[in-house]
Amino acid sequence: MAVTTVLKYYCMKIKLNKIWMILLTIIMTFSFMSWISSRSQSKLPGPIVTDSLAVQKRVLSYLNQQKWNELFPHRYGIQSANSKNGLSDFYSFDAFLNAVKFFPEFLDVKDKVLQKRELAAFLANMAYETGGGWPDSPDGYFKWGLHFVEEQGCTKGCPQYTDTSKKDWMPVVDKSYHGRGPLQLSWNYNYGQFSQFFYGNKDSLLLHPEIVAENSLVSFASALWFWMHAQKPKPSCHAIMAGSWKPNGYDSVRNILPGFGAVVNIINGGIECGTGKPDGTYSRVGYYQYFCNYFKVSTGTDSSCIEQKPFNSIN
Repeated sequence: MAVTTVLKYYCMKIKLNKIWMILLTIIMTFSFMSWISSRSQSKLPGPIVTDSLAVQKRVLSYLNQQKWNELFPHRYGIQSANSKNGLSDFYSFDAFLNAVKFFPEFLDVKDKVLQKRELAAFLANMAYETGGGWPDSPDGYFKWGLHFVEEQGCTKGCPQYTDTSKKDWMPVVDKSYHGRGPLQLSWNYNYGQFSQFFYGNKDSLLLHPEIVAENSLVSFASALWFWMHAQKPKPSCHAIMAGSWKPNGYDSVRNILPGFGAVVNIINGGIECGTGKPDGTYSRVGYYQYFCNYFKVSTGTDSSCIEQKPFNSIN
């Protein structure tokens, strides 16, 4: 009788241990898969932020929700008529403010004049790249910035924005790297480099470039990344507007001088610079003048690039 009782006890113990082992295995497996899933989510940002409050404070000294609404009353998604996939107010002020925290050096200069000029230059280029206004448009031409998310004519793809010579950032078949976001991030090598910065890998956006047009945080971050990131022989737009960039011999022979004109040269110098023709009212320079007036700051010298040769010109 005693032997039978002992045997029953140990059998029950073994069964319980097996049950506990099975449960523990399930819990550990689920936890591991959840961790893997969180690491692979394309929409989770990657860069480590060390001084986000300081840069947000600088931005808030010049902008707030009311001013954002005043500057961009016709931005994408704010009216249901131009929203897709339920992306209400895609270019919201909160999204912009959250994106700047990944770029602690934005506006990081003590001179308030230079701070205002850099902010004016950044907003001007955003508004120009995404503008939907016309000379007689309601509220005026310059009020229609941030109206578009994707490059017009490329919503179904534009294969010309692939460069297979950039071996580190090879394009993916059937993916389009046309302009998306506030500064219209373009070309596979820019998508790849930004993806490496933001996600810690190049493939997130090389495989899914459409995320830049779907996630407002990523979209604004793409514009700030392009603004803050130098690509030789070009300096960063930030370095020019912050006053830290000095032309070298390469730049001097091309008549590229510090000022907003050099920023235009970085962004689209091959088309907009060296024309010798005066900048029109509705040009990129016109936007810069508009935003400088808004922040009550002068434009500074060399705002135009009409006499500059492009950075990447051979001669």
